[in-house]
Amino acid sequence: MKALKDYVTTIPDFPQKGIMFRDITSVIDDADGLQLAIDSMQDLVKDLDFDVVVGAESRGFVFGTPIAYNMHKPMVLIRKKGKLPRETVEVSYDLEYGQATLEMHKDSIKPGQKVLIVDDLMATGGTAKAMVDLCEKLGGQVVGVLVLMELAGLNGRSVLDPVPVFSAISYEGK
Repeated sequence: MKALKDYVTTIPDFPQKGIMFRDITSVIDDADGLQLAIDSMQDLVKDLDFDVVVGAESRGFVFGTPIAYNMHKPMVLIRKKGKLPRETVEVSYDLEYGQATLEMHKDSIKPGQKVLIVDDLMATGGTAKAMVDLCEKLGGQVVGVLVLMELAGLNGRSVLDPVPVFSAISYEGK
């Protein structure tokens, strides 16, 4: 049986020279890889006490929804600005080359609910921090961030401290 890392395709020098791009599409387009990814991630949080799963557009939906389904929890969507139809709350954050804004429905998290954030990747932690801030804006208590893959060399965990980070795969480099 293959290890989860064996399903990840590494593309050298993409999108620029010196970067080792870790492509997760090769994980999800293989039935065994997808099942192993979901099972591995879910196993990391099986003893964590949480009320709701939150996933960011779009790969957070891919991993968050089956975990929410399997653990019988509601799934809340975080989307890019302007994509949600009802009243929203938003948070803006800095990217490497600009700024982004994320939104979620204002009624999606109740005050005091324990939140598990699920995404595909943690790099510098900026997007995860924005998601934590958004959940806390609604009174949620983020009890963990769960990712398929972490680029540990970029120290994203430090941005989220004291929120625990759970990663199924970790790479030391960038």
